[in-house]
Amino acid sequence: MYDPAQLRTFLAVAQTLSFTQAARRLGVRQSTVSQHVRRLEEATGRQLFTRDTHRVDLTEDGEAMLGFAGTILRAHERASAFFAGTRLRGRLRFGASEDFVLTQLPEILEGFRKEHPEVDLELTVELSGSLHQSLAAGRLDLVLAKRRTGDTHGELVGRDALTWIGAPQLRIDPERPLPLIVFPPPGITRARALEVLERHGRSWRLACTSSSLSGLIAAARAGLGVMAHTRGLIPPGLVEVPARAGLPDLGDVDFVLLHGHRRGGSPEAADALAAAILAGGDRLHRGFGGPGDPSA
Repeated sequence: MYDPAQLRTFLAVAQTLSFTQAARRLGVRQSTVSQHVRRLEEATGRQLFTRDTHRVDLTEDGEAMLGFAGTILRAHERASAFFAGTRLRGRLRFGASEDFVLTQLPEILEGFRKEHPEVDLELTVELSGSLHQSLAAGRLDLVLAKRRTGDTHGELVGRDALTWIGAPQLRIDPERPLPLIVFPPPGITRARALEVLERHGRSWRLACTSSSLSGLIAAARAGLGVMAHTRGLIPPGLVEVPARAGLPDLGDVDFVLLHGHRRGGSPEAADALAAAILAGGDRLHRGFGGPGDPSA
C-alpha cells in the first residue's frame, strides 16, 4: 500500500524537518521530495506535515506514520536481503557519540547483527570530536556523531537545540564567572559553549572536567555548575537553566552519519548499517525528545 521510496522520503523530512535538507540527503530534487510527501498523504488520506515558508512540523498523524514508516522499511529491507540471497561479510568499525548510548541505538545494532551475522561489528563510543579524528585517521568506517560548527558534510540524522542545564536548586550569579561542567577537548559541545560565552563577553570558570559521563552528571546534580547539551536528552534530576539567568543562546546541533574511506574494508556493510540507522529514525530522532544523557 505504501511505496518504500515515499516512506524513505517521509522519514528524511521528518528527521530533518526540512524539505531542502531531505532532498540533499536523498540526492534528489526538492520537487521530488514534495511529490513523494504529497502522494503519501494522498495514500493515507491524512496530512502528515504542517509547513510554511519558515517551518516544517509533523502533525499528529505524521507522528503516527513515523513509527509505521520505520517498521515497514525495516521489514522491506529484511525481505529484500533474504530473497536476494546476499550475505554481508567483513569487519565494520562503527563509532557513536555518547549522546546515543541511552537511546534505542543498541536495539538498531542488535537488529543489524541478527540480519548480518557474518559482519564483525566493532563499536566505539567516544566524544564526537574524538570520533571525527578517528574517522579521519582511518580507524573507523562509519560514525554517528555531532557535526562541527560550519561543517556541511555527512548525512543528517537529526537536529536539536543546545541548551544550558543544571540542578533545579542551582542559582546563577551574573556578577561571578559562570561555573562550567564540561568534557575535555575535543568535545564539540564544549567548544561551542566556550565560543559562545567568549563571543558574548561572559566570564566563566571550569568547575568540573571529566571524560566520564556519570562524573559530569554527578557534578551537575550536586550543583557544581551548568552543562551545555542537547535539549532532547536532559537526564533525570537536571533541568534547563531559566531564561532569566541571561545565558547566551547556544544554537542548534546536527547529528550526522559520516563514512570513512579506508581500502579493503566492507563499504557494503557500512552502507547497510547507515541505512538501518536512517530507517530507524523514528527511534533515534524521536529519542532526542526522550530521556537520555548529556552531549559529548
